[in-house]
Amino acid sequence: MKKQVKKGIGSSTTPTPKKGGPSFGPVEKPKEFKKTFRRLLAYLKPQKIKLTFVMIAAIFSTLFNVISPKLLGDATTSLFASFTAKVGVDFDFIGQILMLLISLYLLSALFAFIQQYIMASVSQRTSAKIRQEVNEKLTRLPLKYFDQHPHGDILSRAVNDIDNINNSLQQALSQLITSFISIIGIIIMMLVISPWLTLVALISIPLSGVVIRVFTSFSQKHFVTQQNELGHINGHIEEMFTGHQVVKAFGHEEEAIKEFDEINDRLYHSGWRAQFISGMMMPMMTFVGNLSYVFVSIAGGLLVLNGSIRIGDVQAFIQYSQQLSQPMAQAAGIANMIQAAMASAERIFVLLDEEEQELEQERQVDLEKLKGNLTFEHVRFGYEQGTPVIKDLSLEVTEGQTVAIVGPTGAGKSTIINLLMRFYQLDSGRIIIDGVDLNDLTREQARSMFAMVLQDTWLFNGAIRDNIAYGREGASEKEIMSAAKSAYADDFIRTLPEGYDTVLGEDATNISQGQRQLITIARAILADPKILILDEATSSVDTRTEMNIQKAMNVLMKGRTSFVIAHRLSTIRDADLILVMNEGDIIEKGTHHELLEQKGFYADLYYSQFSSNEAVS
Repeated sequence: MKKQVKKGIGSSTTPTPKKGGPSFGPVEKPKEFKKTFRRLLAYLKPQKIKLTFVMIAAIFSTLFNVISPKLLGDATTSLFASFTAKVGVDFDFIGQILMLLISLYLLSALFAFIQQYIMASVSQRTSAKIRQEVNEKLTRLPLKYFDQHPHGDILSRAVNDIDNINNSLQQALSQLITSFISIIGIIIMMLVISPWLTLVALISIPLSGVVIRVFTSFSQKHFVTQQNELGHINGHIEEMFTGHQVVKAFGHEEEAIKEFDEINDRLYHSGWRAQFISGMMMPMMTFVGNLSYVFVSIAGGLLVLNGSIRIGDVQAFIQYSQQLSQPMAQAAGIANMIQAAMASAERIFVLLDEEEQELEQERQVDLEKLKGNLTFEHVRFGYEQGTPVIKDLSLEVTEGQTVAIVGPTGAGKSTIINLLMRFYQLDSGRIIIDGVDLNDLTREQARSMFAMVLQDTWLFNGAIRDNIAYGREGASEKEIMSAAKSAYADDFIRTLPEGYDTVLGEDATNISQGQRQLITIARAILADPKILILDEATSSVDTRTEMNIQKAMNVLMKGRTSFVIAHRLSTIRDADLILVMNEGDIIEKGTHHELLEQKGFYADLYYSQFSSNEAVS
């Protein structure tokens, strides 16, 4: 079973602001490459012991490989001397060299295996740490962040970008260590053989550095754009496939495909530019390496002719020259992977640096003594600064009252719920519960007093029993079934093949929308809240089921403060108080009959839904 939350969660789907709510903003600009690189390296510090063993393994693996060309050169010199002096081949010496080379190659392979084994642990632990930080960060972000960012882009950062960093650490960091040690070891062996030839060979190093720097500076911005466009395309796919029924119902398949093609085209061009420019490094590095090979061959031949160096040493030196060009050429591929990792790291660090909800200390308040008397004192709030949705709301709600909130879309109905649940902070004013300012409670304390049942049901992939138990931690089997019976869900649950153990598939498609709603209502009943929030909870069920749910709701709301957001006015006739909202203000309030007698906004809404005969009845 998934981790439960404290009571107060009837449905985890929060009300989404409609008119006047936040809108999607532009993708954040990435941070500087060097700053991001240093920050990413900080994640490797806890792994420094393992990285030390990786270095040691890389040193031994490289050392055995670096010694091999010198031994082969000695064998070549011995054979050359045998033929020029017309003496027999020293097979004992050659045999010793052969056995030594086999041993060195085996040891090199063993230490290379150890290096990769430890490096896999380092990369996985580092990625797990970043993944943990991202997950915890998402739990600390305010609701407005999720309202302002496409869910697909958030998922792309939490999944794709971290996987990209993991792959780059596993491959690039290991190659980087091996290449660095190889270059140092090769240069030392080259100096031992001939300092003059070493100077000739080292011409390639500054040229290689220039090539890497130039191509990296051009390709990095395209790697960043590529990752951003990948986030956009994930967001579009998530949106289209989540709402595929609506897309098909309104015949928007072609528009969805067109939009996808546009994003995909941008992703293609940014990805092509990034890969093409970075890919040019490899042939350029190969070209620089070949120049070094040519210069070493010519200079080595001249030194052999004047007797300054043995022919076997020239052969070894040519091998070292080739080996030197290999890690330098690998640097091109490493730079490619590092750039991709930095682009992903930039996006993740932007997420990690987002402003969090203020950290709160649990207040010493006896929640059991709070009954549900609510007071709104001159509440003002807007999703965007300077654009208030709630302008000046003052209201008194007594314990046990059922308060219905009606009004056109964008009037501020769901916004009141957002403020009650502390999903957003007030711009000014206060909300008081039994004399306690809502801001004097932590968010967890405040939300533990509420249960919500929304239009958009949310059920996770798990057993029906676990979905109901999500409303209260530690609920017993008897309490779960009792809640299901009160919500009129027990009958249909028992008809399912596995009963309460029936596992709901993705999006709970193995039960109807109405049955999904019944389960979320059972969850709210199990939470046993002080204050109940219903957002058109019966809108997804048939008339007969609605009657049953209405009965259950009447029992549930009895003696409990309840807020009901209603669109079908027939469901709120018995409410103790009806608030009529428009443009963030309460323009009318009273009982159903009082508001009809006023013949104002509410009466117009009501009679627009019912004929005069139905209204009289």
